[in-house]
Amino acid sequence: MSRKTKLIVTLGPATQEPEIIGRLIDGGVNVFRLNMSHAKHEWAMEMTKLVRTEAEKRGTYTAVLFDLTGPSIRTGDLEQAYDLKEGDRVEFRSADSKPSIPLSTTVNYPGLMADVKAGNTLVVDNGALLMRIETVAEDRIICDVRTPGSMGSRRHINLPGVRLNLPALTEKDHKDLALAVECGADYIAGSFVRDAEHVMELRAAMEALEGEAQIVAKIEDQEAVRHIDAIIRVADVIMIARGDLGIEVDFEDLPILQRRIVKRCHELGTRVIVATQLLESMITNPTPTRAEVTDVMNAAYEEADSLMLSGETSIGRYPERCVEAIDRIASRIERSGGHGFGQNVILRDERQKIARAAVTLADSLADARLVVLTRRGVLANQIALMRPRTAGFYAFTPKELVCRQLALTRGIRAFRMSFASNIEETVHRLTTQLRELDLVRPGTPIVIVSDILSDHFAANSILLHHA
Repeated sequence: MSRKTKLIVTLGPATQEPEIIGRLIDGGVNVFRLNMSHAKHEWAMEMTKLVRTEAEKRGTYTAVLFDLTGPSIRTGDLEQAYDLKEGDRVEFRSADSKPSIPLSTTVNYPGLMADVKAGNTLVVDNGALLMRIETVAEDRIICDVRTPGSMGSRRHINLPGVRLNLPALTEKDHKDLALAVECGADYIAGSFVRDAEHVMELRAAMEALEGEAQIVAKIEDQEAVRHIDAIIRVADVIMIARGDLGIEVDFEDLPILQRRIVKRCHELGTRVIVATQLLESMITNPTPTRAEVTDVMNAAYEEADSLMLSGETSIGRYPERCVEAIDRIASRIERSGGHGFGQNVILRDERQKIARAAVTLADSLADARLVVLTRRGVLANQIALMRPRTAGFYAFTPKELVCRQLALTRGIRAFRMSFASNIEETVHRLTTQLRELDLVRPGTPIVIVSDILSDHFAANSILLHHA
């Protein structure tokens, strides 16, 4: 596969059969996402097994990402949806309170009334309804409807700019986390992460269950943006979740925030995903809009590690066409160059300086390949952040888990291989494998960089070899 930008797709009713999962892998999908906001545990376990089976058939390392629901605020159940007009008054109350006006519903977060104040904006159902909080009481708030629309049961509530004292993990999240560890998830995403402590709490909870997944921090509100540097430093991957984030910030600021976060991830050495509504129209249409093509192109031009599809592949009519569209757009823009944020990586230690030197050497040699030997994948990710220009960038590791955890890292292809006790045999093995796959020819220069120790190969070393 020539495309460097990796692709994450969400599984759902439209893509849950083994045949289509296999075809999506063939089409270039690198990671499958399970949205635990909707997934039942039995289904999630079955999907994980299917992905593993279909990937093994093809000899690829395709990863699974469990996306936790997080501490979202939702309205209660209604017998029938409210048809709201501008100027209507709507009440949101605690579960044990009685309605005081006709248009009333409960909320699942009892601390809401303590967190908000009169004048705050309340957004319902991902921006479908805008309201202004008029009065705040101990057990309820009353809002003035600013835009007409329908409000049904269990609708999501956003409060732009309001610091909410929600927990990092809900009871449901803890159950879903245990399932993710049981299934051997490669990545676990924390929703509505607001600061570094939330990321560390998720990691600690996972490690207490003896999980080995990497942690994805979803950036979804202004609080997270304010703490972005600290979150980047403690997370394995950042996801720019533009759905909720686009509600939380002024829409004209969203592209600027996206670019700023992508750039900062490069500088601080953390992988980054751009997600949400990349090809939203393709849920029902067979081709993307020109605006969507430009949006995908921009994310690929910014050299994000991965792009993610949600409803387009989980419930959409054309999941395979969506994958084809992403592949075509990203591949095309990659041929014309990228933004160059990889030049901004802050080199803080010897390993990162070795990574920079290896990339510089590989990029300076005609038709060179870049190979990294790694046990945990850390050096491979560091090199990938430098955005090497070579078309052949490969990681060799003895661990299958590491191969899968490199699946969303831009530009790299991972192979499983045991390391010999001496460097000559290790180099012979990797060269033989690359030749058998027709990835090198006799005489092809191979820049080999390693963070492993062996009898003749010091950690953080570079070797130039010819196939």
